[in-house]
Amino acid sequence: MLTYIQARQTITALSRLFGTEIINLAGADNRVLAQAVSADRDYPPFNRATMDGYAINIADWENGTRQFTVQQIIYAGQAEQADLQAAHCYKIMTGAPVPPSANAVIRREDAEALNILVSFNVTTIKPYQNIARQGEDIKSGQSILTANTLCTPAVVSLLATLGQNNITVKSLPKVALFTTGNEVVDASAAILPNQIRNSNQYLLCSLLKKWLIKPQVCRHIADDKAQLNAALAEVLNFDMVISCGGVSAGDADYLPEVLEGLGVKKLFHKLSIRPGKPIWCGQLPNGGLVFALPGNPFSCMVTFKLFIEAYLSVCFGLGMPPVLQLPFNGKRKRSSSFDEFFPVAISGQPSAISPIAINTSGDIRLGLNAGALAFHPADTDELQPGDMVNCLLL
Repeated sequence: MLTYIQARQTITALSRLFGTEIINLAGADNRVLAQAVSADRDYPPFNRATMDGYAINIADWENGTRQFTVQQIIYAGQAEQADLQAAHCYKIMTGAPVPPSANAVIRREDAEALNILVSFNVTTIKPYQNIARQGEDIKSGQSILTANTLCTPAVVSLLATLGQNNITVKSLPKVALFTTGNEVVDASAAILPNQIRNSNQYLLCSLLKKWLIKPQVCRHIADDKAQLNAALAEVLNFDMVISCGGVSAGDADYLPEVLEGLGVKKLFHKLSIRPGKPIWCGQLPNGGLVFALPGNPFSCMVTFKLFIEAYLSVCFGLGMPPVLQLPFNGKRKRSSSFDEFFPVAISGQPSAISPIAINTSGDIRLGLNAGALAFHPADTDELQPGDMVNCLLL
């Protein structure tokens, strides 16, 4: 069996672009840029007052002038009516353009004004004090954002500042999602004692939503070869097919056989991980991937986080998902010879992790209130208090 690392390397080596598209900036949140962006002008685009106060020509101060006459009040968005006369100043507001004939701003708090006459309670004035000079942040034509940049709120704000109303982003994959099992019924349906509700469908849709992905096909299929074959045959041209259940060693676990019969190339089946050992992964004829996840809820969530998120992240050019290393509050003994993953809460300053109780991979609580998924490697028998542990944020 492959290890977790080997399996992840296998699938990320097959990462690919899902195409590009042009979208309006209003829909850019959490999309990934497929273009580089440069500055359309200097930023600030003019000398900008950083304080409410009075703009003077410092030459007047150096020549001994100590009382100035207000020539004009300049608000943000306004321009000067004329260059400064000798011994005059502009009363200026934060964010307003400082005219070229002025080169220092004295804070309002350091000034005494009587009608239009102003004097300053300072002993020295430095050139360009309290002025953000044109182009000191960014020069016109300077490269600001590269392709493969995630559109966080800060990036979206910057794109708006740069006048990028329509942007080229990486397209989202075309995804089909199937859950399986004769015992599984819809969450809204009446239920018998021997049935379970289809929580995994909602779990997987919620996990995909983080990536702004809405499955184009989302269905539940009975444990029937003919039904499975018909449903999967319709989505062989998709970018990703995700299924849940039907991959273990039971008599009704038909998915691997059906997928391979449809020409899907098996990449691996069963990994040395716990939970999630039964996972099956294959490559579609068009180069897309099939992720057949185990049906137990915690196994389903863990394998999505470990493999599907890694694949998506690399496909979008974002690299591997970040791993945190945090100190362990508690004691944990490995219960198998595999790499193990378990839910943890993050708390404290500085932060540390504590294990959250979970019975088995079938526990419907999914490590409720966990902040991360912690990694207990196969070569470490026991985690001790204070050990540094790798974690994936949930």
